[in-house]
Formats: sequence, structure tokens, C-alpha cells
Amino acid sequence: MLRHVKKKLSSNWRIYYLATLFLVAFLFHFSTELEAKKHSIPVAANPGSFSRLVKKASPSVVNISAVRVIKTPEQSLFPFGSDDPLKQFFEKFFRQQLPREFRQNSLGTGFIIDRDGHVLTNNHVVEQTTDIKVKLVNNREYPAEIIGRDPLTDLALIRIIGDQPLVPLAFGDSDKVEVGDWVIAIGNPYGLGDTVTAGIVSAKYRQIGAGVYDNFIQTDTSINPGNSGGPLLNMAGEVIGLNTALFSETGGSVGIGFAIPINMAKDLLPQLRKGKVVRGWLGVAVQKITPELKAKLDLLDDKGALVSDVLAGGPADRAGIKRADVIISFNDKQIETSSKLPQVVASTPVGEVVMVAVIRKRQKMMFKIETAELEAEEDSMDPGEFSSLLGMVLQPVSPELAQKMDLPVKNGLLVLQVESNSPAAEARLVPGDIIIEIDQISVTDREEFKRRVEGLAKGAIVLFLVDREESKVYITLRIR
Repeated sequence: MLRHVKKKLSSNWRIYYLATLFLVAFLFHFSTELEAKKHSIPVAANPGSFSRLVKKASPSVVNISAVRVIKTPEQSLFPFGSDDPLKQFFEKFFRQQLPREFRQNSLGTGFIIDRDGHVLTNNHVVEQTTDIKVKLVNNREYPAEIIGRDPLTDLALIRIIGDQPLVPLAFGDSDKVEVGDWVIAIGNPYGLGDTVTAGIVSAKYRQIGAGVYDNFIQTDTSINPGNSGGPLLNMAGEVIGLNTALFSETGGSVGIGFAIPINMAKDLLPQLRKGKVVRGWLGVAVQKITPELKAKLDLLDDKGALVSDVLAGGPADRAGIKRADVIISFNDKQIETSSKLPQVVASTPVGEVVMVAVIRKRQKMMFKIETAELEAEEDSMDPGEFSSLLGMVLQPVSPELAQKMDLPVKNGLLVLQVESNSPAAEARLVPGDIIIEIDQISVTDREEFKRRVEGLAKGAIVLFLVDREESKVYITLRIR
């Protein structure tokens, strides 16, 4: 009996001991797991399938096709110039056979933004085009008209008149997009139509040299030719960007695509609906502060926009801004990089008086500036017809265009093309010349140029001051 009791007690002790060990081990594991969770990085759940999102968004995405008329420069017939000994041969036998223009098909994507049929897309999809057609996901096709374009941000608004209910896509908030977020693109790559690709946001605020308003969302979602203007969607089915460009040495997607943030488009939509985008303007050219510039100019740091040039008579010049000033604040908005200033200034209403803070020789100074209107630049790829008088295609030079094309001067008329056997060709003007003066009077726009030469009699001699390869030369031209 005693032996049995002892055995029973011994057994109970072992059970108690094992239970205690188990409880201690469990508590230790639980506390370790809690501590690990405190320091762990949360991993976004795999969406599993995008099918529901695609079914909801696809009816709002459209395929765009248009016809672009390409004019063939006449001088291209004579590769060795007007002195080519075969010129007469070509003129006699081939001039009438070679077309002065040809038609090229343009493909792209867009998306419906309201029930009135407005479609947002890229400017480069519809610029210089005719016969714009928009096809819906149900293969119904409608003609479209251009409502407004903005070449500087590559945005365009077109409109279709449909005979069926149109479903718009909802706008998201591109400022809230985070690197690593899932996104999908729907578009018309290579004309295939209704193609969906998925990926993540790879980076934000990318500058890729497309213009002064670069501010792209980078994504590894496959974007190919034909995707331009299509929506980049978040997981709520909201548009957070317009697919615009790809980085590739082969012409195909390599996982580096770029989209215009939708917030930029939202800001410009009211003006696009009116057909014209009006921007504030300071009249300065700015650049990034490099370590070498910081040391050479004795700057305190590399923050701000370094003023490299001030347009005479512009708003900044009238206020007292000088070359080598560093703009650090505009209208109470901090300017940490040179790329931010054009975007902030452009969003400021024309005629508004703002306070601008600059650093000059390590001293902070404040200036009161009234913004002016940034004149709309002509599309550099759409120079227009040859001048009937002189045989030249001219492009007005602005500070922004000069910075973009690295031109030596900030004003004048850039010669884009010269018609063979024309007065301009005989005067030996060539593409790349910049006409600064006509008869010793400055000239800055084509209308002024036209007024000055139209009144001249046949046989009159015109004196041009031309900037050619950073040297100034005088050239005489005889009016026919």
C-alpha cells in the first residue's frame, strides 16, 4: 500500500514537472515571437488576382488611333546641298515623283474621365494628327476631337460623342503612392489592344530629361509603344498616373517605365477643358548645385535653385534677382532642388505677387515678384510651313527652349529648315543658325519677323545678325 502511494506521488510529480517545462517553453516562445514582430517588416499580401479590378476598369480604357501627316523637307532630295552637280537631274526626273508629305498611323491609349466623353491621354499621341478614332472595349469606334493640349507636360484632353453610357475612371491621389505599391497598366501596346500588365511602383519624383516639369512615377509594370496615355491603377482601381515613357535600348519594355502623376493632370484639367494652359513665369534659368559649383561660388549647401541667367525685363529682373543667386523659397514653398522651382512657379496664377527668398553671397534676401504669363512654346516637331518670302522654317527661342536644347542665346529665331533654291539658301543660312537681329533691330518672334520682311521691295538687301556655333556673324539676304 505504501509502495503504491509512493509510486503514485512520483508519477504526479513527473507530470507536474513536465507541464511546468512545457508552460515555460511556451511562454518563452510567445515572448520571443512578440519581440520579433516588433522589429519585423510587414509584407504586403499578394493580391492573388487582378481580374475583378480589370473587369471594372477596362470599359473606361480606350484605344486611340490617328493619322499624322509628315512633311518631307525639300532639301532632303539633294543630300549634298544646292551645289550638288546632280541637282538638275533630280529636279527634272524625280521632283514630281517624290511626295512632299506622307501619312503615318499613330497608336496610343486613353481613359474616360467623365460621362460627357472626355478622354485623357498623352499629347504626343494626338499632336499633329487628323482623323482621330477612339475604340472602346466592346469594339465600338467613335471619332474624337482635341479639346486641349499641353506639350510641356505631355498631356492632352480629347472628346468623343458616344451613343451609349460612358463609365469614367476614378482619380486617386498620386502624392500618397508609396514605393513598393502594387499597380497595373491597361493599354494598347503595339496595337494589340486591351492588354493588362502588373508590377509595383519602383520610384517617385523621377527626372528623365523630358522637360522642365519632369516628375514621373517609375514602375516595373511592362509599358511598351502604344501604352502611352493609358492609366496606371492602384489596387482600388483608381488612376494614379498616365503611362508615358519607357527606358529601353531595344524599343521594348525592360521593366523601367514612367507615368505622369495624376495630381499633375488634375491641376491642369480645368485649363485643358478651356483649350489652353496658362502658367506663371519668372524669367530665369536655373540649374542644379553641384559640389564643384558649391565650392566655386562659396555656397553654404547644395539646396535651392541656382540662377544661371536672368531674362532682361522679365519679372525676376525687374524685382532685382541676379545671376548666381540661389532661390530657396517661392511663395512660402521650400525649393530644395532646381527641378522643383519650375513646377511651383507654373502652378502659380499669372499676376500674383509672391515673396521669393534667395541667398546672395551667404546673405538671405527677400524679393517681391509679380508673376507673368509663360508664353506657350510652339511644338519643336511642328515648325509649320516654309516662309513664302525667304524659304525658312523658324522657331522662337525662349529661355526654357535654350536650356532644353543647350542653345548659346536665350532670344531670337532658331532656323529649323532651309528650302533649297530659296533666298535663305542663297544667303547660306543653315539649320541651327539663330537670327538675333534684322537690320540691326532685335527680333524674337515670327510675326515680328514677317512684318519686317513683307514690306521690303523686290531686290532689297536684308542684314541679319546670326549666332552660329557660338559666334556672331552678319549675313546679307536679297529679297526676290
